[in-house]
Amino acid sequence: MAVRIVLAGLLFVAGLAPVSAQAPGAAIEQLTWLSGCWQRARPDGRSEEHWMAPLGGTMLGMSRSVRGGKTTEYEFLQIRDVDGALSYVARPSGQAEATFRAKAVSAREAVFEDLAHDFPQRVIYRRNDDGSVTARIEGTMNGQARGVDFPYTRCQ
Repeated sequence: MAVRIVLAGLLFVAGLAPVSAQAPGAAIEQLTWLSGCWQRARPDGRSEEHWMAPLGGTMLGMSRSVRGGKTTEYEFLQIRDVDGALSYVARPSGQAEATFRAKAVSAREAVFEDLAHDFPQRVIYRRNDDGSVTARIEGTMNGQARGVDFPYTRCQ
């Protein structure tokens, strides 16, 4: 019990209040910084993510990757309450829908997790000091820890 109290205090001090300590509406409102259009230039194309501002307890998003002038991947996204917990729901092109429950949400970071998912097991969004956003997926694949960062800037 004392370990939980210390951990909760450390998370609060670090700005990562556990989602379970907040009302779902309050948690999603902390993600307003994710709203808008985000882009990532690549040598052969670009990726974009668009997020609607929180409204009615939901954020809706979509992404696409374009390479060689053609859309190669897309994804429909939601951040909303699922069975009483704020969750990140992803429906990537050609794959089954996946739901990741919020582990921590703050005014600078959101961590969503599903340890039973193949890969990734975690989806993380961080607001950087320069106003950019870094999305990260991480977890274990074939027994190896892996992580991939997606640095985004605001769309022009």
